[in-house]
Amino acid sequence: MVLEVALIDVIPGHEEAFAAAYAQGHPLLAGTPGCRSVRMTRGLESPSRFVLLVEWDSVEAHEQNFRATERFAGWRELIGPHFAAPPRVEHFVDVPA
Repeated sequence: MVLEVALIDVIPGHEEAFAAAYAQGHPLLAGTPGCRSVRMTRGLESPSRFVLLVEWDSVEAHEQNFRATERFAGWRELIGPHFAAPPRVEHFVDVPA
């Protein structure tokens, strides 16, 4: 399992519109083959900052099944207009205890 973490800063004043766009686009992301879960969080101290957490079967599932498809284009069309800057996206794996 791979965790995608995307740090998203939205234009101040666009927070509610961004959240609505996320809700509309959620099925595009969550329905992607290889996507295990999707969660969006919002900052308390920085309410214009959101963190998207997506569990994927693999990095390839993210890149090939989502990023390289029309699903991503539709997703980005919905949420992209609210970005203050390009999101910072990284992939992570669990550290064994």
